[in-house]
Amino acid sequence: MNVQDTSVRPAVTSEEVRARLAALGRSLPEPWQLPNQIKIAPSLIRVLGSRVFVSGHVPIADDGTVAGPAGKVGSEVDLETAQQSAIRTLLGIFASLERELGDLGRISAWCRLHCMVNSADGFLEFPAVFNPASQLLLDAFGDEVGGHSRVAVGVAGLPWNMPVEIEAELELHD
Repeated sequence: MNVQDTSVRPAVTSEEVRARLAALGRSLPEPWQLPNQIKIAPSLIRVLGSRVFVSGHVPIADDGTVAGPAGKVGSEVDLETAQQSAIRTLLGIFASLERELGDLGRISAWCRLHCMVNSADGFLEFPAVFNPASQLLLDAFGDEVGGHSRVAVGVAGLPWNMPVEIEAELELHD
């Protein structure tokens, strides 16, 4: 059995994450601005003790607004575009977490990503859509903090017909 003591995990600060992303040619967007049609604004980040639950995020632009392209992966959206959408989604999660937590250094572990693909009939490469986003998470936070489990599933539709959606669970330092 492989049990890890989360109390000895290193802290990876927002500044370090931003520097690592910059080295990869990436940057954090503005935090997600929920569209006006959402009448009851859910909490995007829910902190309960040392646990963090991240509501489903979709791809966002640098200004924090929902970003296209829209459509089903495997018909209107190709694999490479879906992968870029997954990366934009994960960057949006980073931005939401930084806004809520104050510093990404509070994160001791990324526990799980739940990844959904707006899938066309016959498209089954769900894990491939999220592999680059998982790698970016590891690159930004390192293996100890960024290591995570993941599920990738296909669904009949997602909000605003976005190609991907990601939700997450994390653990905070005590």
